[in-house]
Amino acid sequence: MKNINCTQTKAWHNLKNHFQEIKNIHLKSLFSSDKNRFKKFSIKFGNEMLVDFSKNRITEETVQKLIILAEETDLQDGIKLMFSGAKINYTEDRSVLHIALRNRTNKKILINHCNIMTDINSTLQRMKQFSQLVIDGIWKSYTGESISDIVNIGIGGSDLGPYMVTEALRPYKNHLNMHYVSNVDGTHLNEVLKKINPQKTLFLISSKTFTTDETMTNANSAKKWILHYSKSISSLDKHFIALSTNVDNALKFGVHINNIFPFWEWVGGRFSLWSSVGLSIILSIGFHNFEKFLDGAHAMDNHFYEADFRKNIPILLALISIWYTNFFHSKTEAILPYDQYMHRFPAYFQQANMESNGKSIDRNGKKILYHTSPIIWGEPGTNGQHAFYQLIHQGTQLIPCDFIAPIISHNILGQHHLKLISNFFAQTQTLAFGQTKEEIIKEQKLLKDSNHNIKKILPFQICPGNQPTNSILVRKITPYNLGSLIALYEHKIFVQGYILNIFSFDQWGVEIGKKIAQNIYSSLYYNKNTIHYDSSTQGLINFYKYFA
Repeated sequence: MKNINCTQTKAWHNLKNHFQEIKNIHLKSLFSSDKNRFKKFSIKFGNEMLVDFSKNRITEETVQKLIILAEETDLQDGIKLMFSGAKINYTEDRSVLHIALRNRTNKKILINHCNIMTDINSTLQRMKQFSQLVIDGIWKSYTGESISDIVNIGIGGSDLGPYMVTEALRPYKNHLNMHYVSNVDGTHLNEVLKKINPQKTLFLISSKTFTTDETMTNANSAKKWILHYSKSISSLDKHFIALSTNVDNALKFGVHINNIFPFWEWVGGRFSLWSSVGLSIILSIGFHNFEKFLDGAHAMDNHFYEADFRKNIPILLALISIWYTNFFHSKTEAILPYDQYMHRFPAYFQQANMESNGKSIDRNGKKILYHTSPIIWGEPGTNGQHAFYQLIHQGTQLIPCDFIAPIISHNILGQHHLKLISNFFAQTQTLAFGQTKEEIIKEQKLLKDSNHNIKKILPFQICPGNQPTNSILVRKITPYNLGSLIALYEHKIFVQGYILNIFSFDQWGVEIGKKIAQNIYSSLYYNKNTIHYDSSTQGLINFYKYFA
């Protein structure tokens, strides 16, 4: 990949000047001066999705200058490198090919002259056959009973991804009960164990290396739990499945070779739900729906690879995000799904975005003097309206928001969905245009409030508006549409990282805390202080030891 400091480009310089020209222009003015604004700043993806980015503090000139930035940093070359299997994960010397996992065509994708599609399709076929056995009740436990409960044990991408998807696609769920355990806090596993029967439970151990401490701690406790009831090591063959790149470690744990579903080093953990890590998704919604899920993502991959930058949804959303983060100096972005099933969607992209682009060293190994990843957060639907929307409407922070909603609900209950979608439209409108002093006075007079009341509370009612939003409407949250939506955000993250000249597919910062935790664990377990800690950490350890 080319190492271009985006701030040293001519495009960046022009964007700085352009920002000074339009930074105080209100969205009201942008809309009133252009009756075709929505048409110019919205894109349909097939017949299932509409992305409206017209309520952003941008003009056609802004978009053009941002696209020139993408061209000057040679984004097109970066996209081609990723899709070709080049080792763009430079610090770990790996390719980044989660796009291959949803490419179920006959097209070849080569790594070291080997067509990786052969192994991908072979693993998919195994997953299909295995999941059918479990769903149909043919797979039996050590007592000969059918499986009723699936427990996925993982952390990070091995948990957040499949958990988010199975929740989002709950309307397609079969009879199997799904559970997800991630936290090394014993409470998380113990509360799940209380609900399940060892004679009817299947554990999926999801760990790329099969060494992740939190995952393996939970996995070993689950193993002891099964053995406590079964009294036989052979029972593990019926109750433990490994999803991992490390076959040897899975075998040492006690997983039968036939129960190991591989994925590959070129699959990043936070992009792994498309691989065997997605086995819990298949067990929840069936392989046919999983295929549709892959197809939706593949359609977005094709759009990302082929569409002109001016009509390329992930690229435009990424550029707009860079615009806010580096020119308006916005620190956060909110993802706000108006669909209860998608309640884990913001949490999933907290990891995907911040673990990918939460970097302060560029691809040249130099300290970065501009902003990289914004802080990602959010909550579903009207819950957020009664919590943090107050700050977005009247606070001092500029918080760009993505609003996501289905047109058709999976649950028709009176006027619920109509009220939900009305709130969706109302919030984006109010955030954009606000409420002026004159509008409030007119409204109050219509309600026949006293002038005294108007004067008293008027300053507190004014909403300045001019808060930017993207609106994403999908016909319905189906496997296909969810796949497209997730892939959209994945590619947005890649574009941001590429233009900002950082490596998006490593996470060295995560590793540092793990090492220190292991050292502290050893000293606590053996009750030996072999390492000198700072006074704060040592004081905390001493207080812990007093009660432990």
